[in-house]
Amino acid sequence: MKDLIEQIAKALVDNPDEVTVRLIEGEQSTVLQLKVAQHELGKVIGNHGRTFHSMQKILTAAGMKFNKRFVLQLMGPEASN
Repeated sequence: MKDLIEQIAKALVDNPDEVTVRLIEGEQSTVLQLKVAQHELGKVIGNHGRTFHSMQKILTAAGMKFNKRFVLQLMGPEASN
């Protein structure tokens, strides 16, 4: 899942080297923290949040196969690891 979100995000932005995805495993869900450059946030969010919402839907659908819940969080560069 991490690689999937990373590939999608890198295809959307102008600086793919600044895209990172951090995986945080929990008991009931897995959080994927997507970090992009501040000026690229709009490209990942999309018009009215449609692009980001679509990425969340893909994770939800793929999670059904693994019987897991995936949560996608979008973070700017100022967020600490």
